[in-house]
Amino acid sequence: MRKSNSNYLILLLFTILIGSCKEKSNSTDSKTETEEELVQRALEIHKRVLTLDTHADTPLRMIEPGFDMAERHDPNETGSKVDYPRMKEGDLDAIFFAAFVAQDIRDDDGNSRAKTLCLQMIDSVIASTERNSNIVGLALNPGDAYALEKEGKRAIYIGIENGYPIGNDLSNVEEYFNKGVRYITLVHSSNNDLADSATDENGAEHGGISEFGSKVVGEMNRLGIMVDVSHGNDSVFYDAIKLSKAPIIASHSNARAVTKHQRNMTDEMLQLMAENGGVVQLTMLADYLREAPPNAARDSAVAALRANMKPISEMTDEERSALRTSFQELNQKFPNPPATVEHVADHIDHIVKVAGIDHVGIGCDFDGGGGIEGVFDASEVMNITIELVRRGYTEEQIEKIWGGNLIRVFKEVQAIADEIQAKASST
Repeated sequence: MRKSNSNYLILLLFTILIGSCKEKSNSTDSKTETEEELVQRALEIHKRVLTLDTHADTPLRMIEPGFDMAERHDPNETGSKVDYPRMKEGDLDAIFFAAFVAQDIRDDDGNSRAKTLCLQMIDSVIASTERNSNIVGLALNPGDAYALEKEGKRAIYIGIENGYPIGNDLSNVEEYFNKGVRYITLVHSSNNDLADSATDENGAEHGGISEFGSKVVGEMNRLGIMVDVSHGNDSVFYDAIKLSKAPIIASHSNARAVTKHQRNMTDEMLQLMAENGGVVQLTMLADYLREAPPNAARDSAVAALRANMKPISEMTDEERSALRTSFQELNQKFPNPPATVEHVADHIDHIVKVAGIDHVGIGCDFDGGGGIEGVFDASEVMNITIELVRRGYTEEQIEKIWGGNLIRVFKEVQAIADEIQAKASST
């Protein structure tokens, strides 16, 4: 009798459990989100959060005669990846336009030419914002992005890529700050007087940041300019962590554990970036997002093409067009596997896992080589948000990735500058 009752109870519990599971399953099925609904939800999130891209080399375009940022350009025909209409199409609220000067001879004449070109690009950005003040605004402080967004305008910040235009004159740092510069990438593809590059074929020169470079970092801290370690070698990163009184940034770098490239950051660096309070901004450059199989013929062809290139700033419109055609032909002849939005999200996933959600952002490197399948130009940046939603990121997390983390660092950099200046004035 007891055995019969026991069996009955077990059967009853089993029946209840099955019914509960069916009810839960039916409830879940009724709430299952379609792909169309997911995309719509992602686009609504994308529109609500502040979307900030920390790196575009667009000033090189802006100094071209006749190039108008208020006009929409076809990226396949012109090579241009950013203009104001496409920022609006992609719901990209804010961007840092980086005045990029390629490394050249490190003497007084070279430094002077670099400074002249840098100021020309900065002035072109300022002039463009003034000409188009109905749709964009020059941004100088963290809060400006939000204020301009409320006005329905795009926020335009200014950075410098490569500390070369500083030359050996520390006072240039303040001159650039007064013109609106809010971050400086210490070095680019070759060593300069400030720091060692991750990609200089001759290897390290200073063992990281030079003695003069350390003074530049101190001056950037004093003024409230973010210290950018992208393109620097590993020693530059570690030196910047030690030298900077404020959190640092990597305006366009990825995770080396996901894609083995010397421009990407190791897990140890990502962990230190979290301890520092800084942020790593994911870039849309294919070679940093996925590992391509060896292609010696392509590498030789690219090297030969680059060896005969004049600096882009010195090219005529015809020469730029011919160069784009040459690269397009080379890509067709020696195709590499494309990088995709999924690769971007893989890097974000890894950085979040290692450094935390507060230490990752977006720096596309448009007009400087950035542009992948699905995020080819500024009009497609919403696809990053769609993929993040697909992977389960919340709106709060997406807001941090798209702008919140960088803005937090920007505020801390300014607050520390205020402290340094207040301390100096009281002594």
